[in-house]
Amino acid sequence: MVYNNLSGYLKGKYGHRLKKICVDGGFSCPNRDGKLSTGGCIFCGERGAGEHIDNSISIREQVESAILSAKDDDEFIVYFQNFTNTYADVSTLKNRYDAALISDRIKVLSIGTRPDCIDEEKAKLIASYQDKYEVWIELGLQTANDKTAAIINRSYPLSVFENAISILNKYSIKTVVHMIIGLPSEGPEDFLATAKYIIGKHPFGIKIHSLYVMKGTRLEMLYHQKRYTPIGFDEYTDTVSEILKMIPSDIVIHRLTGDCPRGLLVAPEWSLDKNEVLKAIQDKLKTV
Repeated sequence: MVYNNLSGYLKGKYGHRLKKICVDGGFSCPNRDGKLSTGGCIFCGERGAGEHIDNSISIREQVESAILSAKDDDEFIVYFQNFTNTYADVSTLKNRYDAALISDRIKVLSIGTRPDCIDEEKAKLIASYQDKYEVWIELGLQTANDKTAAIINRSYPLSVFENAISILNKYSIKTVVHMIIGLPSEGPEDFLATAKYIIGKHPFGIKIHSLYVMKGTRLEMLYHQKRYTPIGFDEYTDTVSEILKMIPSDIVIHRLTGDCPRGLLVAPEWSLDKNEVLKAIQDKLKTV
């Protein structure tokens, strides 16, 4: 079975893969700063998935550094990655996005955010970049189960995601929806139900993450208290292969596993070997 992966999509549209420049935009998150909660999601580290980004330099310098270290003919995706990159007023958002879009070699603007930080005014701003760039909004849904969402402290109900998708569709903004396999209290039926729900919204893309335990998170505490057991390698790869069979060919698969910095990973060890995970998934798809 062949699925529509991001590499193939980019090669089809641009003639080659694009390099991703991950940017720390200096944003916070309403689930961390006290607006909704002070703890964030139980799996989220202190850098909000930006552990590998040098945030000691400006947004422009982050992008300049990446471009200078690339080949002369490379083209790029600028990805505002960590925390909530629409969590500010529109003027601030525009200033920070503009600071990153400094080269004609940038082809895609990708913005990671929460559904509860999308509204009409922000969607209009984001849509305005579509005249020059391909624009993606990456939404951290993680699960379609509101009970699980409460356990992981997501701090918004599914209805908020529904509203965000509706607004983004109104402005023809491409959405990439994130889901996590291995969340506490969930099993294969829950993972497949979340996948079916996302597919029903027919986003531009889907990112599938494996849940790993990172140092310094509340999930680590649950793990050491033996109140959380990470998903096993076989169950994870079996589940992903089943999900891939469900996804229509026009939805782009952006990711099939999670990446935790080696020095911060607590468990599971198998998640460090990304190539082995991808190989196992491919091997299972060969039987289709």
